[in-house]
Amino acid sequence: SSRVVEIQSQMSERAVELLGLPEDRPCLLLDVGCGSGLSGDYISDEGHYWIGMDISPAMLDVAVEREVEGDLLLADVGHGIPFRPGMFDGCISISAVQWLCNADKKSHSPPKRLYRFFSTLYTALARGSRAVLQLYPENSEQLELITAQAMRAGFTGGMVVDYPNSAKAKKFFLCLFVGASGTLPKGLGTECADGEEIHQAKFTNERTRFRNTKGKSVKKSRDWILEKKERRRRQGKEVRADTKYTGRKRRPRF
Repeated sequence: SSRVVEIQSQMSERAVELLGLPEDRPCLLLDVGCGSGLSGDYISDEGHYWIGMDISPAMLDVAVEREVEGDLLLADVGHGIPFRPGMFDGCISISAVQWLCNADKKSHSPPKRLYRFFSTLYTALARGSRAVLQLYPENSEQLELITAQAMRAGFTGGMVVDYPNSAKAKKFFLCLFVGASGTLPKGLGTECADGEEIHQAKFTNERTRFRNTKGKSVKKSRDWILEKKERRRRQGKEVRADTKYTGRKRRPRF
């Protein structure tokens, strides 16, 4: 329907905006789960080039019929991204990555498929570039699984949530950096009326500070403690409120 097309286009625009591409030259982008090429149209309009991957032959047939400008590849991204190192200046994906959390076959392991996807994507992206993946997570466990595998594969960054307070407009963008870690962009609609920022958006930013090699926060660090408390809150357990003293080291002597 035209409404779906409209939402799809808006999310594509936002994803490309979050890539923060250089304005002075055309870039080559990868579109993961490109479907019938709606995001690709927007990429082409912006003067960039793209290659789209999708698992559905029917959707790619529609893209061919629509004579999209990008190159198309029929493939399952759970098997990895088959391009040479550093080839892409960025990657976008609209409503696709959450499908990697489903085990369709006995042999499918979601963590392994996600790791294969992220580690090969990391390699295919140029240093200093970004991947912006819009997704519809089923629950917080899915978000954690996806984010954890991305960090394990070497990415930094985290979740940008647009309109976190709106049931309808709320959108999740996993914003990943290759190499030099950037600052996570602000989610849209995260400013309250009085200019106060909503804590949720800030929390995602803080989580990228101290990461050990595997992408986990350093044990016993403030971030590690905050994450643990947050997890326990989500499990419905009684947890003390966070204060400025949370995770502070005590002096050795009293």
